[in-house]
Amino acid sequence: MPKASTLRKGHIINIDNHPYQVKQIDVHTPSARGANTLYKVRYVSLVTGEKRDQSYKGNDLLEEMTVDRRRVSFLYQDQHFFTFMDSENYEQYTLSENTLEDQRQWLVEGMEDILLLVREGSPLCIELPQSVDLEIVETTPVIKGATATNRNKPATLSNGITVLVPEYMTAGEIIRVNTETGQYMSRVKG
Repeated sequence: MPKASTLRKGHIINIDNHPYQVKQIDVHTPSARGANTLYKVRYVSLVTGEKRDQSYKGNDLLEEMTVDRRRVSFLYQDQHFFTFMDSENYEQYTLSENTLEDQRQWLVEGMEDILLLVREGSPLCIELPQSVDLEIVETTPVIKGATATNRNKPATLSNGITVLVPEYMTAGEIIRVNTETGQYMSRVKG
């Protein structure tokens, strides 16, 4: 049973016998002496999609829900549904776009190292890898002397997302992007 102070984004918590995933944690430290640090947690129900906010003190105990984590790869999207294949037994699982929310923008066909959370045979949600490698398809031309500066410019990636990249980057280069923050991390050596 994790304490509220050790709770992390992505944990699955049992609330009224329903799985809720932690989406956001805000920490409020009061200035008064002896006051407890408060943790305001936003959950999303993995069954209904309902959002729920709750506040805890640091030592409050929460019941973590037991789920199976299966390593899967992303196969394809069919209208509003996304299909994944288990890397061990090749079983296929389908999740709706509502379940995936903002994660679907990072899914690329053939993408591996995705964790699928399954409870009693039913898929609940996925955990993306920390980063994904994508190609820059459009950006402004390189400015002479840009390597000496620390400025950024917008670049459109192969998945349609726009991120800020260093000025010296050009179209056709592969970059690594953080899937949680959506920020440029590094250039991928080819």
